[in-house]
Amino acid sequence: MKLCYQSGDFKKYFMENMKALNLSVPANLFDTSEKAIATASLILGAIQALGKEATIAEVAGATVGLEKLLVLGAISASGYIGAVIGSIIVATGRSLAGGYQISDVFIFLERNNLKLDNWNAFYSHNPEILDKNHKFRNNFGMKCKQPSLYFQYAL
Repeated sequence: MKLCYQSGDFKKYFMENMKALNLSVPANLFDTSEKAIATASLILGAIQALGKEATIAEVAGATVGLEKLLVLGAISASGYIGAVIGSIIVATGRSLAGGYQISDVFIFLERNNLKLDNWNAFYSHNPEILDKNHKFRNNFGMKCKQPSLYFQYAL
């Protein structure tokens, strides 16, 4: 496998993907692949405890170490965690292998125990998370503000 990773690439690609989805990212929670996976695990655990209708503010309030997420407020935690996991996959693929394949998604989710219950439905309904050329990519942040319309199948 050809490696194209350079120091800082993971954060650059992660932030680039989240920004393209029109979602904010608090500083220092997703700087490295390891930190991003640990943060995603905390968020996922809180969502599973609070329920799929939880907001990011509720997740942050219920989880030690995620206080920086409070600034995201009332957006859907289900939508946000899907975007975070997708962005981790994109950033990992781009920084380590110069790109990613769909099979990498399956391996990544299993290896890091970040499998959403309905991850296949989530990513098929929201291809803009993984596809940088998707024409509605920058509308994803708006979806997160209306979870009952867009994420009822998630988690």
